Amino acid sequence: MDPSKMEDTKGDLTTVPSQIDLNHDDVFGELREDGPNYRNVGFTGTVILMMKTQIGLGVLAIPSALDVLGMVPGIICLVAMAVITTWSGYVIGTFKLRHREVYSIDDAGAIILGLPGRAFLATGFCLYYVFNSASAILSLSIGLNAVSSHATCTAVFAAVAAILGCAMSSIRTLGRITWLAWIGLPCILAAIIIVTVAVGLEDRPSSAPKTDGPWIPDWKVVGNPTFAQGIAAASNLLFAFSGTPANSEHEGFFSIVSEMRDPRQYTSAMLTCQAGVTAIYAVIGCVIYYYCGTYVSSPALGSAGGTIKIISYAFAIPGLFVSMTIVTHIPAKFIFVHALRGSRHLTSNTPTHWISWLSCTFGITVIAWIIASTIPAFDALVSLIGALLGPVMCMQPMGAMWLYDNWRKTDDRKRIVGWVAAGVWSVALIVLGTFLMVAGTYGSVMGIIDAYSKSGGSAAFSCADNSNSV
Repeated sequence: MDPSKMEDTKGDLTTVPSQIDLNHDDVFGELREDGPNYRNVGFTGTVILMMKTQIGLGVLAIPSALDVLGMVPGIICLVAMAVITTWSGYVIGTFKLRHREVYSIDDAGAIILGLPGRAFLATGFCLYYVFNSASAILSLSIGLNAVSSHATCTAVFAAVAAILGCAMSSIRTLGRITWLAWIGLPCILAAIIIVTVAVGLEDRPSSAPKTDGPWIPDWKVVGNPTFAQGIAAASNLLFAFSGTPANSEHEGFFSIVSEMRDPRQYTSAMLTCQAGVTAIYAVIGCVIYYYCGTYVSSPALGSAGGTIKIISYAFAIPGLFVSMTIVTHIPAKFIFVHALRGSRHLTSNTPTHWISWLSCTFGITVIAWIIASTIPAFDALVSLIGALLGPVMCMQPMGAMWLYDNWRKTDDRKRIVGWVAAGVWSVALIVLGTFLMVAGTYGSVMGIIDAYSKSGGSAAFSCADNSNSV
Protein backbone atom coordinates (compact mmCIF):
# COMPACT_ATOMS: atom_id res chain seq x y z
CA MET A 1 0.00 0.00 0.00
CA ASP A 2 1.29 3.46 -0.92
CA PRO A 3 2.30 5.22 2.34
CA SER A 4 1.40 8.62 0.89
CA LYS A 5 -2.16 7.47 0.35
CA MET A 6 -2.32 6.18 3.90
CA GLU A 7 -1.38 9.59 5.24
CA ASP A 8 -4.21 11.21 3.31
CA THR A 9 -6.95 9.16 4.96
CA LYS A 10 -6.95 11.32 8.12
CA GLY A 11 -8.93 8.66 9.88
CA ASP A 12 -11.94 8.95 7.60
CA LEU A 13 -13.32 5.45 7.16
CA THR A 14 -14.77 6.35 3.77
CA THR A 15 -11.43 7.32 2.25
CA VAL A 16 -9.49 4.10 2.66
CA PRO A 17 -7.36 3.51 -0.48
CA SER A 18 -9.13 1.26 -2.96
CA GLN A 19 -6.02 -0.87 -3.49
CA ILE A 20 -5.22 -3.07 -0.49
CA ASP A 21 -2.02 -5.12 -0.49
CA LEU A 22 -3.14 -8.67 0.25
CA ASN A 23 0.45 -9.96 0.43
CA HIS A 24 1.73 -7.61 3.11
CA ASP A 25 0.32 -6.24 6.34
CA ASP A 26 1.67 -3.54 8.65
CA VAL A 27 1.11 -5.86 11.62
CA PHE A 28 1.78 -9.37 10.32
CA GLY A 29 4.38 -8.52 7.70
CA GLU A 30 4.65 -10.67 4.58
CA LEU A 31 1.75 -13.11 4.21
CA ARG A 32 3.16 -16.37 2.84
CA GLU A 33 1.25 -19.03 0.92
CA ASP A 34 2.73 -21.73 3.14
CA GLY A 35 1.76 -19.90 6.35
CA PRO A 36 -1.52 -18.89 8.02
CA ASN A 37 -3.59 -16.20 6.26
CA TYR A 38 -4.25 -13.64 8.98
CA ARG A 39 -6.23 -11.35 6.67
CA ASN A 40 -9.18 -13.56 5.85
CA VAL A 41 -12.27 -12.27 7.71
CA GLY A 42 -15.10 -10.89 5.54
CA PHE A 43 -17.97 -8.52 6.40
CA THR A 44 -20.46 -11.17 7.51
CA GLY A 45 -17.82 -13.06 9.44
CA THR A 46 -16.81 -9.82 11.16
CA VAL A 47 -20.38 -9.11 12.29
CA ILE A 48 -20.80 -12.67 13.55
CA LEU A 49 -17.49 -12.61 15.42
CA MET A 50 -18.37 -9.29 17.06
CA MET A 51 -21.85 -10.40 18.05
CA LYS A 52 -20.71 -13.82 19.26
CA THR A 53 -18.03 -12.22 21.43
CA GLN A 54 -20.77 -10.25 23.20
CA ILE A 55 -23.84 -12.48 23.09
CA GLY A 56 -22.69 -15.42 25.11
CA LEU A 57 -21.99 -14.17 28.59
CA GLY A 58 -23.07 -10.54 28.93
CA VAL A 59 -26.76 -11.15 28.17
CA LEU A 60 -26.97 -13.77 30.93
CA ALA A 61 -26.36 -11.13 33.63
CA ILE A 62 -28.72 -8.42 32.33
CA PRO A 63 -32.02 -9.59 33.96
CA SER A 64 -30.40 -9.75 37.41
CA ALA A 65 -28.94 -6.26 36.87
CA LEU A 66 -32.44 -4.97 36.07
CA ASP A 67 -33.66 -6.59 39.28
CA VAL A 68 -31.16 -4.53 41.26
CA LEU A 69 -31.62 -1.21 39.44
CA GLY A 70 -35.30 -1.50 38.52
CA MET A 71 -36.77 -1.74 35.03
CA VAL A 72 -36.59 1.93 34.00
CA PRO A 73 -33.18 2.90 35.44
CA GLY A 74 -31.80 -0.41 34.20
CA ILE A 75 -32.89 0.17 30.59
CA ILE A 76 -31.61 3.76 30.70
CA CYS A 77 -28.25 2.48 31.93
CA LEU A 78 -28.25 -0.25 29.26
CA VAL A 79 -28.84 2.27 26.45
CA ALA A 80 -26.18 4.60 27.88
CA MET A 81 -23.63 1.79 27.80
CA ALA A 82 -24.63 1.01 24.20
CA VAL A 83 -24.10 4.63 23.12
CA ILE A 84 -20.74 4.88 24.89
CA THR A 85 -19.37 1.65 23.45
CA THR A 86 -20.67 2.39 19.94
CA TRP A 87 -18.82 5.71 19.91
CA SER A 88 -15.74 3.96 21.27
CA GLY A 89 -16.02 1.40 18.47
CA TYR A 90 -16.07 4.17 15.88
CA VAL A 91 -12.95 5.74 17.38
CA ILE A 92 -11.22 2.36 17.11
CA GLY A 93 -11.81 2.37 13.35
CA THR A 94 -10.58 5.92 12.77
CA PHE A 95 -7.52 5.45 14.97
CA LYS A 96 -6.62 2.18 13.22
CA LEU A 97 -6.71 3.87 9.80
CA ARG A 98 -4.46 6.68 10.95
CA HIS A 99 -2.04 4.29 12.58
CA ARG A 100 -1.98 1.11 10.48
CA GLU A 101 0.72 -0.50 12.62
CA VAL A 102 -1.75 -0.78 15.54
CA TYR A 103 -2.87 -4.35 16.24
CA SER A 104 -4.16 -4.00 19.79
CA ILE A 105 -4.91 -1.42 22.39
CA ASP A 106 -1.42 -1.44 23.85
CA ASP A 107 -0.09 -0.24 20.48
CA ALA A 108 -2.47 2.71 20.79
CA GLY A 109 -1.24 3.32 24.34
CA ALA A 110 2.35 3.40 23.06
CA ILE A 111 1.46 6.02 20.45
CA ILE A 112 -0.30 8.22 23.01
CA LEU A 113 1.87 7.81 26.14
CA GLY A 114 4.92 5.82 25.07
CA LEU A 115 6.17 2.81 27.04
CA PRO A 116 4.04 3.51 30.18
CA GLY A 117 0.90 3.63 28.03
CA ARG A 118 1.82 0.37 26.32
CA ALA A 119 2.57 -1.40 29.61
CA PHE A 120 -0.64 -0.22 31.30
CA LEU A 121 -3.01 -1.10 28.46
CA ALA A 122 -1.22 -4.36 27.62
CA THR A 123 -1.68 -5.49 31.22
CA GLY A 124 -5.32 -4.39 31.23
CA PHE A 125 -5.99 -6.13 27.93
CA CYS A 126 -4.52 -9.46 28.99
CA LEU A 127 -6.28 -9.39 32.35
CA TYR A 128 -9.60 -8.49 30.75
CA TYR A 129 -9.62 -11.42 28.39
CA VAL A 130 -8.25 -13.85 30.96
CA PHE A 131 -11.14 -12.90 33.27
CA ASN A 132 -13.56 -13.25 30.34
CA SER A 133 -12.22 -16.73 29.71
CA ALA A 134 -12.74 -17.44 33.42
CA SER A 135 -16.36 -16.33 33.23
CA ALA A 136 -16.84 -18.65 30.24
CA ILE A 137 -15.40 -21.58 32.20
CA LEU A 138 -17.69 -20.75 35.13
CA SER A 139 -20.72 -20.54 32.83
CA LEU A 140 -19.84 -23.88 31.27
CA SER A 141 -19.53 -25.54 34.68
CA ILE A 142 -23.00 -24.20 35.51
CA GLY A 143 -24.38 -25.46 32.20
CA LEU A 144 -22.83 -28.91 32.56
CA ASN A 145 -24.24 -29.15 36.08
CA ALA A 146 -27.68 -28.19 34.79
CA VAL A 147 -27.89 -30.66 31.91
CA SER A 148 -26.44 -33.54 33.94
CA SER A 149 -28.39 -32.81 37.14
CA HIS A 150 -25.06 -32.36 38.92
CA ALA A 151 -23.64 -35.70 37.84
CA THR A 152 -20.20 -34.99 39.26
CA CYS A 153 -18.12 -32.45 41.17
CA THR A 154 -18.34 -28.89 39.82
CA ALA A 155 -14.55 -28.62 39.90
CA VAL A 156 -14.39 -31.53 37.45
CA PHE A 157 -16.80 -29.78 35.06
CA ALA A 158 -14.68 -26.62 35.24
CA ALA A 159 -11.56 -28.64 34.37
CA VAL A 160 -13.31 -30.33 31.43
CA ALA A 161 -14.47 -26.95 30.13
CA ALA A 162 -10.95 -25.56 30.40
CA ILE A 163 -9.37 -28.49 28.54
CA LEU A 164 -11.84 -28.41 25.64
CA GLY A 165 -11.70 -24.62 25.44
CA CYS A 166 -7.91 -24.69 25.31
CA ALA A 167 -7.99 -27.19 22.45
CA MET A 168 -10.42 -25.14 20.35
CA SER A 169 -8.71 -21.80 21.04
CA SER A 170 -5.47 -23.24 19.66
CA ILE A 171 -6.83 -22.76 16.13
CA ARG A 172 -4.37 -20.13 14.92
CA THR A 173 -6.43 -17.60 12.90
CA LEU A 174 -9.71 -15.80 13.46
CA GLY A 175 -10.74 -16.64 9.91
CA ARG A 176 -10.82 -20.34 10.82
CA ILE A 177 -12.69 -19.63 14.06
CA THR A 178 -15.46 -17.78 12.22
CA TRP A 179 -17.26 -21.03 11.41
CA LEU A 180 -17.41 -21.81 15.11
CA ALA A 181 -19.14 -18.47 15.69
CA TRP A 182 -21.76 -19.46 13.10
CA ILE A 183 -22.56 -22.45 15.34
CA GLY A 184 -22.23 -20.69 18.68
CA LEU A 185 -24.32 -17.59 18.05
CA PRO A 186 -27.52 -19.43 16.96
CA CYS A 187 -27.11 -21.84 19.88
CA ILE A 188 -26.90 -19.16 22.56
CA LEU A 189 -29.72 -17.17 20.93
CA ALA A 190 -31.91 -20.28 20.79
CA ALA A 191 -31.23 -20.96 24.48
CA ILE A 192 -32.13 -17.41 25.47
CA ILE A 193 -35.29 -17.41 23.33
CA ILE A 194 -36.40 -20.74 24.87
CA VAL A 195 -36.06 -19.31 28.38
CA THR A 196 -37.74 -16.04 27.39
CA VAL A 197 -40.77 -17.84 25.93
CA ALA A 198 -40.91 -20.32 28.80
CA VAL A 199 -40.99 -17.73 31.59
CA GLY A 200 -43.87 -16.02 29.79
CA LEU A 201 -45.88 -19.23 29.50
CA GLU A 202 -45.29 -20.66 32.97
CA ASP A 203 -47.43 -19.51 35.88
CA ARG A 204 -44.38 -18.60 38.00
CA PRO A 205 -40.56 -18.85 38.04
CA SER A 206 -39.14 -22.13 39.30
CA SER A 207 -37.78 -20.55 42.49
CA ALA A 208 -40.92 -18.53 43.34
CA PRO A 209 -43.02 -19.63 46.35
CA LYS A 210 -45.55 -22.37 45.56
CA THR A 211 -48.69 -20.60 46.78
CA ASP A 212 -52.37 -21.05 45.91
CA GLY A 213 -53.76 -18.82 43.21
CA PRO A 214 -51.98 -16.91 40.44
CA TRP A 215 -48.50 -15.55 41.09
CA ILE A 216 -48.05 -11.85 40.37
CA PRO A 217 -44.57 -10.92 39.11
CA ASP A 218 -42.84 -8.65 41.62
CA TRP A 219 -40.69 -6.67 39.19
CA LYS A 220 -39.87 -3.10 40.18
CA VAL A 221 -40.10 0.05 38.07
CA VAL A 222 -37.34 1.63 40.17
CA GLY A 223 -35.11 -0.40 42.45
CA ASN A 224 -33.75 0.55 45.85
CA PRO A 225 -30.19 -0.83 45.90
CA THR A 226 -27.35 0.18 48.15
CA PHE A 227 -24.52 2.07 46.47
CA ALA A 228 -22.40 -1.08 46.27
CA GLN A 229 -25.26 -3.10 44.75
CA GLY A 230 -26.19 -0.39 42.26
CA ILE A 231 -22.69 0.25 40.98
CA ALA A 232 -22.03 -3.50 40.71
CA ALA A 233 -25.22 -3.89 38.62
CA ALA A 234 -24.11 -1.03 36.36
CA SER A 235 -20.77 -2.82 35.99
CA ASN A 236 -22.66 -5.94 34.86
CA LEU A 237 -24.25 -3.90 32.06
CA LEU A 238 -20.87 -2.46 31.07
CA PHE A 239 -19.50 -5.99 30.96
CA ALA A 240 -22.31 -6.97 28.58
CA PHE A 241 -21.13 -4.36 26.05
CA SER A 242 -17.41 -4.41 26.73
CA GLY A 243 -16.63 -8.05 25.74
CA THR A 244 -17.56 -10.29 25.83
CA PRO A 245 -17.49 -11.13 25.81
CA ALA A 246 -16.52 -9.64 25.10
CA ASN A 247 -15.65 -8.38 23.95
CA SER A 248 -13.83 -5.82 25.67
CA GLU A 249 -15.42 -5.73 22.44
CA HIS A 250 -13.43 -2.74 21.28
CA GLU A 251 -10.06 -4.22 22.14
CA GLY A 252 -11.29 -7.29 20.28
CA PHE A 253 -12.37 -4.96 17.45
CA PHE A 254 -8.74 -3.85 17.07
CA SER A 255 -7.78 -7.50 16.51
CA ILE A 256 -10.74 -8.19 14.25
CA VAL A 257 -10.24 -5.15 12.00
CA SER A 258 -6.58 -6.15 11.67
CA GLU A 259 -7.68 -9.50 10.21
CA MET A 260 -10.41 -8.13 7.89
CA ARG A 261 -9.93 -8.55 4.16
CA ASP A 262 -11.41 -5.09 3.58
CA PRO A 263 -11.06 -2.66 6.53
CA ARG A 264 -13.41 -0.22 4.75
CA GLN A 265 -16.32 -2.38 5.90
CA TYR A 266 -15.42 -2.07 9.58
CA THR A 267 -17.80 0.76 10.56
CA SER A 268 -20.80 -0.85 8.87
CA ALA A 269 -20.03 -4.17 10.56
CA MET A 270 -19.59 -2.50 13.97
CA LEU A 271 -22.86 -0.52 13.72
CA THR A 272 -24.74 -3.63 12.58
CA CYS A 273 -23.36 -5.55 15.54
CA GLN A 274 -24.15 -2.83 18.08
CA ALA A 275 -27.70 -2.31 16.85
CA GLY A 276 -28.46 -6.02 16.92
CA VAL A 277 -26.86 -6.62 20.30
CA THR A 278 -28.60 -3.66 21.96
CA ALA A 279 -32.01 -4.75 20.69
CA ILE A 280 -31.45 -8.34 21.85
CA TYR A 281 -30.21 -7.22 25.26
CA ALA A 282 -33.16 -4.89 25.85
CA VAL A 283 -35.85 -7.36 24.75
CA ILE A 284 -34.41 -10.40 26.51
CA GLY A 285 -33.58 -8.52 29.70
CA CYS A 286 -36.99 -6.86 29.99
CA VAL A 287 -39.07 -9.95 29.22
CA ILE A 288 -37.21 -12.29 31.58
CA TYR A 289 -37.15 -9.75 34.41
CA TYR A 290 -40.82 -8.83 33.89
CA TYR A 291 -41.98 -12.43 34.33
CA CYS A 292 -39.45 -13.50 36.98
CA GLY A 293 -39.00 -10.39 39.10
CA THR A 294 -36.78 -10.95 42.13
CA TYR A 295 -36.71 -14.70 41.40
CA VAL A 296 -34.64 -14.28 38.24
CA SER A 297 -31.60 -16.56 38.13
CA SER A 298 -28.04 -15.62 37.31
CA PRO A 299 -27.07 -16.74 34.72
CA ALA A 300 -30.56 -16.09 33.36
CA LEU A 301 -30.84 -19.47 31.62
CA GLY A 302 -31.86 -21.12 34.89
CA SER A 303 -34.87 -18.84 35.44
CA ALA A 304 -37.49 -21.21 34.01
CA GLY A 305 -36.20 -24.20 35.96
CA GLY A 306 -37.03 -27.90 35.48
CA THR A 307 -36.93 -29.36 31.99
CA ILE A 308 -36.67 -25.92 30.35
CA LYS A 309 -33.51 -25.23 32.30
CA ILE A 310 -31.93 -28.44 31.02
CA ILE A 311 -33.03 -27.76 27.43
CA SER A 312 -31.83 -24.14 27.45
CA TYR A 313 -28.42 -25.02 28.81
CA ALA A 314 -28.13 -27.91 26.33
CA PHE A 315 -28.54 -25.38 23.53
CA ALA A 316 -26.28 -22.84 25.23
CA ILE A 317 -23.28 -25.08 25.93
CA PRO A 318 -21.96 -25.04 22.32
CA GLY A 319 -22.29 -21.26 22.29
CA LEU A 320 -20.50 -20.96 25.61
CA PHE A 321 -17.66 -23.15 24.31
CA VAL A 322 -17.35 -20.86 21.29
CA SER A 323 -17.29 -17.83 23.59
CA MET A 324 -14.45 -19.38 25.55
CA THR A 325 -12.64 -20.22 22.31
CA ILE A 326 -12.72 -16.61 21.12
CA VAL A 327 -11.91 -14.91 24.42
CA THR A 328 -9.02 -17.31 25.03
CA HIS A 329 -7.74 -17.05 21.46
CA ILE A 330 -7.54 -13.24 21.43
CA PRO A 331 -5.18 -12.72 24.42
CA ALA A 332 -3.12 -15.73 23.36
CA LYS A 333 -2.78 -14.20 19.88
CA PHE A 334 -1.90 -10.85 21.48
CA ILE A 335 1.01 -12.35 23.43
CA PHE A 336 2.06 -14.53 20.50
CA VAL A 337 2.15 -11.67 17.96
CA HIS A 338 4.05 -9.38 20.30
CA ALA A 339 6.55 -12.10 21.19
CA LEU A 340 7.34 -13.04 17.57
CA ARG A 341 6.64 -9.73 15.82
CA GLY A 342 9.38 -8.99 13.29
CA SER A 343 10.49 -12.63 13.26
CA ARG A 344 10.00 -15.11 10.44
CA HIS A 345 8.50 -17.48 13.02
CA LEU A 346 5.31 -15.37 13.20
CA THR A 347 4.05 -16.45 9.77
CA SER A 348 6.02 -19.68 9.21
CA ASN A 349 5.18 -23.17 10.44
CA THR A 350 8.39 -23.62 12.43
CA PRO A 351 8.78 -25.48 15.75
CA THR A 352 9.30 -22.11 17.48
CA HIS A 353 6.01 -20.91 15.97
CA TRP A 354 4.03 -23.89 17.27
CA ILE A 355 5.67 -24.11 20.70
CA SER A 356 5.11 -20.39 21.28
CA TRP A 357 1.49 -20.49 20.12
CA LEU A 358 0.46 -23.55 22.14
CA SER A 359 2.23 -22.21 25.23
CA CYS A 360 0.19 -19.01 24.95
CA THR A 361 -3.19 -20.75 24.72
CA PHE A 362 -2.33 -23.20 27.50
CA GLY A 363 -1.06 -20.49 29.86
CA ILE A 364 -4.14 -18.28 29.37
CA THR A 365 -6.45 -21.25 29.98
CA VAL A 366 -4.75 -22.33 33.20
CA ILE A 367 -4.93 -18.84 34.72
CA ALA A 368 -8.58 -18.49 33.67
CA TRP A 369 -9.44 -21.86 35.22
CA ILE A 370 -7.89 -20.79 38.54
CA ILE A 371 -9.91 -17.54 38.55
CA ALA A 372 -13.16 -19.35 37.70
CA SER A 373 -12.55 -21.82 40.51
CA THR A 374 -11.78 -19.16 43.14
CA ILE A 375 -14.60 -16.69 42.25
CA PRO A 376 -17.44 -19.13 41.53
CA ALA A 377 -20.31 -16.60 41.79
CA PHE A 378 -21.38 -15.58 38.26
CA ASP A 379 -22.80 -12.11 39.06
CA ALA A 380 -19.83 -11.23 41.27
CA LEU A 381 -17.30 -12.32 38.65
CA VAL A 382 -18.83 -10.48 35.70
CA SER A 383 -19.38 -7.29 37.71
CA LEU A 384 -15.72 -7.39 38.78
CA ILE A 385 -14.66 -7.72 35.14
CA GLY A 386 -16.94 -4.89 34.05
CA ALA A 387 -15.81 -2.58 36.85
CA LEU A 388 -12.07 -3.20 37.16
CA LEU A 389 -11.24 -3.80 33.51
CA GLY A 390 -14.22 -2.72 31.38
CA PRO A 391 -13.50 1.05 31.48
CA VAL A 392 -9.84 0.46 30.59
CA MET A 393 -10.92 -1.43 27.48
CA CYS A 394 -13.82 0.63 26.11
CA MET A 395 -13.95 4.08 27.73
CA GLN A 396 -10.80 5.84 28.90
CA PRO A 397 -8.44 4.84 26.04
CA MET A 398 -10.97 5.79 23.37
CA GLY A 399 -11.39 9.24 24.88
CA ALA A 400 -7.59 9.59 24.88
CA MET A 401 -7.37 8.35 21.28
CA TRP A 402 -9.78 11.00 20.03
CA LEU A 403 -7.97 13.74 21.95
CA TYR A 404 -4.60 12.58 20.61
CA ASP A 405 -5.71 12.66 16.97
CA ASN A 406 -7.91 15.77 17.21
CA TRP A 407 -6.42 17.99 19.92
CA ARG A 408 -5.61 20.78 17.47
CA LYS A 409 -8.44 23.26 17.16
CA THR A 410 -10.22 23.07 13.81
CA ASP A 411 -10.04 26.09 11.51
CA ASP A 412 -13.46 25.39 10.06
CA ARG A 413 -15.97 27.51 11.99
CA LYS A 414 -18.81 25.32 10.83
CA ARG A 415 -17.23 22.37 12.63
CA ILE A 416 -16.10 24.11 15.81
CA VAL A 417 -19.23 23.12 17.76
CA GLY A 418 -18.83 19.46 16.88
CA TRP A 419 -15.11 19.60 17.73
CA VAL A 420 -15.81 21.09 21.17
CA ALA A 421 -18.65 18.64 21.85
CA ALA A 422 -16.50 15.64 20.90
CA GLY A 423 -13.66 16.97 23.06
CA VAL A 424 -15.91 17.42 26.09
CA TRP A 425 -17.40 13.97 25.50
CA SER A 426 -13.93 12.41 25.35
CA VAL A 427 -12.84 14.04 28.61
CA ALA A 428 -16.13 13.03 30.26
CA LEU A 429 -15.58 9.40 29.25
CA ILE A 430 -12.15 9.38 30.85
CA VAL A 431 -13.57 10.80 34.09
CA LEU A 432 -16.63 8.52 34.09
CA GLY A 433 -14.51 5.47 33.33
CA THR A 434 -12.22 6.23 36.24
CA PHE A 435 -15.20 6.62 38.60
CA LEU A 436 -16.73 3.33 37.46
CA MET A 437 -13.40 1.56 37.86
CA VAL A 438 -12.94 2.63 41.48
CA ALA A 439 -16.56 2.54 42.67
CA GLY A 440 -17.54 -0.52 40.63
CA THR A 441 -14.61 -2.55 41.89
CA TYR A 442 -15.62 -1.70 45.44
CA GLY A 443 -19.18 -2.85 44.79
CA SER A 444 -18.01 -6.04 43.07
CA VAL A 445 -15.64 -6.98 45.88
CA MET A 446 -18.48 -6.49 48.36
CA GLY A 447 -20.58 -8.83 46.22
CA ILE A 448 -17.85 -11.49 46.25
CA ILE A 449 -17.57 -11.22 50.03
CA ASP A 450 -21.33 -11.55 50.33
CA ALA A 451 -21.35 -14.64 48.06
CA TYR A 452 -18.76 -16.35 50.26
CA SER A 453 -20.50 -15.43 53.51
CA LYS A 454 -23.97 -16.71 52.57
CA SER A 455 -25.10 -19.94 54.15
CA GLY A 456 -24.49 -22.62 51.55
CA GLY A 457 -22.83 -19.99 49.37
CA SER A 458 -19.91 -20.20 46.99
CA ALA A 459 -16.51 -21.63 47.86
CA ALA A 460 -13.24 -21.97 45.99
CA PHE A 461 -12.81 -25.23 44.01
CA SER A 462 -16.16 -26.39 45.33
CA CYS A 463 -17.93 -29.59 44.31
CA ALA A 464 -21.33 -28.10 45.15
CA ASP A 465 -23.99 -27.65 42.42
CA ASN A 466 -23.70 -24.04 41.12
CA SER A 467 -26.64 -24.18 38.70
CA ASN A 468 -29.36 -23.02 41.09
CA SER A 469 -28.28 -19.46 41.96
CA VAL A 470 -30.93 -16.72 42.23
